[in-house]
Amino acid sequence: MSDIKRFIEELKMYSGNMVFNPWRDYDVVYDISKDAPAIRCFHLETYLRLRTTKTRYIFLAEALGYQGGHFSGIAMTSERILLGFHPSINPTMVIGKSGQRTSNATCTLLKKSVQERGFNEPTATIVWQAIIDNDIRPEEVVLWNIFPFHPYKSGGLLTNRTPTDIELEKGLMYLDSLRRLCSNAKVVCIGQKSFETMDSVGVKSVLRHPANGGAAEFRKGIKELLATY
Repeated sequence: MSDIKRFIEELKMYSGNMVFNPWRDYDVVYDISKDAPAIRCFHLETYLRLRTTKTRYIFLAEALGYQGGHFSGIAMTSERILLGFHPSINPTMVIGKSGQRTSNATCTLLKKSVQERGFNEPTATIVWQAIIDNDIRPEEVVLWNIFPFHPYKSGGLLTNRTPTDIELEKGLMYLDSLRRLCSNAKVVCIGQKSFETMDSVGVKSVLRHPANGGAAEFRKGIKELLATY
């Protein structure tokens, strides 16, 4: 078994209260079929195989969101990007080819745009666009989260919640495994919560999170980062 496959098997073992594990869990309402977790595993494996020996940066946010990695299997990457429906971000940049849908296109609980083109995550768009605009080679960046799974609220699966301190601490174990796969990569935190967690283990680089009006500062931070590293 390859190191990447072993890492994904490690991820698949996790389960938690009000946490969706995209590489393990299947939801009968929102997933396309029982094959959904395997598709997401394939996406992540292909993504990492294109990167681990070339990675310069691990961009590290807080947790998976329901509009992003929950259905794509890749942090800060929406299903719409992988399906080729994004106007400027090509799936070949992510996994070398088009991906497969895992959300249920026939689910009437979803918006029509989601039924037709899959989920779209604003943060994913901003992060990927910044990579493109700054001429960073996509294979030199691994997008990840301290808590690599999707924590959701009691109100339903299609919500996001802040991971607990215990969940963040647990997530550091998976980050350590990823850093061993990408041994030459510099970790760059995205957002204050990520930075507060990683500051305790000596990671000092931080970018403003692009959500909630932070897109311009995030783009500026990327440019400054490239000027110094």
